[in-house]
Amino acid sequence: MCLAIPGKVLKIEGQVAAVDFGGARREVKLDLLRNVHEGDYVLVHAGYAIQVLDEAMAKEILSSWEEVTRGEGGA
Repeated sequence: MCLAIPGKVLKIEGQVAAVDFGGARREVKLDLLRNVHEGDYVLVHAGYAIQVLDEAMAKEILSSWEEVTRGEGGA
C-alpha cells in the first residue's frame, strides 16, 4: 500500500521545499508541480509533492489520520 501525507510548505528553494508534517520537517521535491507557494499544503508521496491541497482538505485528511492512529493504539 502506498500512502501520501499532507504537509505545509514552510520554505522553497528552487525545486525543493521544506515541509512541516505535524512538527517533523522534511525536504520535498517540487518537480511534479507548478505554482507551489510558501504556506500551501501539499500531498507528498515518496519525497515528491504530487498535489496542492486547500487548507480545509489538508486538515480533514490529517484529522482522519489521527483517528486511524488512535484506533490502532486502543485495539
